Amino acid sequence: MPTLADSVSKLKCQRNRRHSPAAALPTGWLMTDERLANPLACLAGLPVGTGVIVRAKTPAALRTLALALRPLTRRRRLPLLIAGDWRLAARLRVDGVHLPEAQARHGVLTGVRLWHKQGRQRLLTMACHDRAGLARAKTLNASACTLSPLFATRSHPGSRTLGITRASLLIRAQAAVPVMALGGINTLSARALNGRGFSGLAAIDGWTG
Repeated sequence: MPTLADSVSKLKCQRNRRHSPAAALPTGWLMTDERLANPLACLAGLPVGTGVIVRAKTPAALRTLALALRPLTRRRRLPLLIAGDWRLAARLRVDGVHLPEAQARHGVLTGVRLWHKQGRQRLLTMACHDRAGLARAKTLNASACTLSPLFATRSHPGSRTLGITRASLLIRAQAAVPVMALGGINTLSARALNGRGFSGLAAIDGWTG
């Protein structure tokens, strides 16, 4: 039976033909949140080449989770990004920072500039939900961005979804950086992403299913 990792492999082939400079970026991402009961167990089962974006509700929880995951990501050579806190990312010497939309929109430019000065190998990804977000990713020189929600998702029940057609049109019209699909991504829904302009996918429940 096909798995989420199989879909990641197919998207990687498509992405590398379009974005050769981004070939080193993971095509699959695990996003942590409060629904992920055992992040360490989930991370241990991720395929080689997957990246991890650490998210948590409070700064203390974010630091605790990042510290817990860092040894395993380093041992397995999985890129680790921290959401929303470039200072913590620099202190823990992780691979990158992920900006929530509110931070990208309302001004963390000083932090972004300082983060970019850490070195070319440092990744900067950001959350996007519309055309303006994709334009912002280009302005901030992001390594990649997530576009969400593609499908119905437990994290935002009842929220309006983009759907594949609308998301694909946004990518073609606006995206200047690799775009990762997020929101309701699982083994079944991921199959519909092939050939739609996505450079990868990000999921929470999808990796545990």
